[in-house]
Amino acid sequence: MALRDFFGRLRGGAPQPTPETPNPDPPAPVAEIPPPEPEAPPAEITPPEAEAPAKTGWFARLKAGLSRSTAKLTDSVVSLLHKRRLDDEALEELEETLITADLGVAASRRIVEGFRRTRFGKEVTDEEVKAALADEIAAILDPVAQPMEIIPARAPHVVLVVGVNGTGKTTTIAKLGRHYAEQGLKIGFVAGDTFRAAAVEQLQVWAGRTSARFFAPAKPGADAAGLAFDALTAARADGLDLLLVDTAGRLHNKSALMEELRKIIRVIKRVDESAPHSVLLVLDATTGQNAVQQVKVFKEMVDVTGLAVTKLDGSAKGGVVVALAQEFGLPVHVVGVGEKAEDLRPFAARDFARGLMGLD
Repeated sequence: MALRDFFGRLRGGAPQPTPETPNPDPPAPVAEIPPPEPEAPPAEITPPEAEAPAKTGWFARLKAGLSRSTAKLTDSVVSLLHKRRLDDEALEELEETLITADLGVAASRRIVEGFRRTRFGKEVTDEEVKAALADEIAAILDPVAQPMEIIPARAPHVVLVVGVNGTGKTTTIAKLGRHYAEQGLKIGFVAGDTFRAAAVEQLQVWAGRTSARFFAPAKPGADAAGLAFDALTAARADGLDLLLVDTAGRLHNKSALMEELRKIIRVIKRVDESAPHSVLLVLDATTGQNAVQQVKVFKEMVDVTGLAVTKLDGSAKGGVVVALAQEFGLPVHVVGVGEKAEDLRPFAARDFARGLMGLD
């Protein structure tokens, strides 16, 4: 598959703050660690060599991953509208049902208004209801289904990966690195989650498996901004195409922790004023509507340019993707429905909408 077909151009970008006077104290030196001999993989993800060949296609895995969300949504909607005329009362109940399925108030209202214009007063079958809902949902999702393209001229294209604790940032970086490496790009991983040894070790294992250059802190708890500075300097000198920067998970309501992200961005800009070129916010679908609040805060603090939604396979709250699309309009680059590298794929609006409604 060509790179441009796998990832589309990322829109938006980080603001350009006034350059600051560099700290007279040089950042902590970065230790480049050669890839180790492959060992037993971390529990979070299965290494490529250990993965069994996929027995089903991507859409089948997506549909299976969304099955809990599908059951929650379709069971309620079908029972509500089964052989019933879509009058005002039925449409009001439909809106309430969609809201409880995590589609959000704005998206639910938009869907109901679409039903009102085209199907008001009509009796509809179960399949017609699901197909109509899928069409309305796809219309909301289509504008944000924008795959991410790495721009070689930036050399390296810097992607800062952010999110709260436990969303799967490190795993997402590993999977993205593998995909891009398969496209022939020279990759670098920056283990910016310096306080969590497991995250550093996990990226180190994947760096070895994807032939990525690996940048680790000189010691546990080292300054992540200094690490990012040194890693980007080295990546530019070595002609890497892509630098994926991990960051520590942080609560979106802790201003001091969020300020550390701003510091990383300021320091990176001392090397390349246009970096980071992408700020990818990783969201855990199991958090439901809490993901909406996370986007609000991260977007204000670090100018998020795109989203990755993970753990759809473990949630009955997949409808939150619709709420995010309606409220923010941020590109949704990838979605994850499992732990294997192949279970993270570019977001496709129609496939997601039909999978959410349990349709083929």
